Amino acid sequence: MSTRADAWPAGGMQPDWTLIVAPSTEDEAGRESPLASLDDGSLVDACLGGRIEAFDVIVERHQRAVYQLCFRFVRRHEDAADLTQEVFLRAYRGLRRFRGDAALGTWLHRIGVNVCLNHVSARRAPETALDDAPQIAAAGDDPASSLAKTEQGARVRAAVARLPRKQRATLILRIYQDLSHKEIASALGTTVGAVKANFFHALGNLKRLLAEEAVGKS
Repeated sequence: MSTRADAWPAGGMQPDWTLIVAPSTEDEAGRESPLASLDDGSLVDACLGGRIEAFDVIVERHQRAVYQLCFRFVRRHEDAADLTQEVFLRAYRGLRRFRGDAALGTWLHRIGVNVCLNHVSARRAPETALDDAPQIAAAGDDPASSLAKTEQGARVRAAVARLPRKQRATLILRIYQDLSHKEIASALGTTVGAVKANFFHALGNLKRLLAEEAVGKS
């Protein structure tokens, strides 16, 4: 999936990279690029200094995590791939705004969450078959553990899609992306206390939605 020339600001430089799922930091001769040994901050500096190919390494290094984040929101490969492309387009355009106060991966997560939330808010959540839904966690089970074990369940996916925006984003980042409360706060531009509250309410609402679905099916 190649970038489009008309997607870049007028007069801006378009990076020569193509978004793929499997990353590679080797050149055509199979040799590792010297840029691959740089940390994220140095890659940003190199890119801003005119070495546009440094952004190739940023994409290769982070595209899998960004794609997985997007897929957790939309559950379709095609949509997730398009959204991943959009995340990196926005990241490249706004690279000068990266201050290094958070890790580059966290900054990309922040962009990804905003892109995904805007996408899912602009369209109705797709209907999901519930026939192969997992069983609701038994009383006393740890909700987070139970959710992680049944993440492929259609019923859970449908319930997660019905959560309020911030609760859905917090739950996805905490359970599926395994980010800490501090990392989620940075990604969402909020406080650790708000993240903990949103996560608590998300789990409660998720259990309620699953229980209501079970009653409706009985």
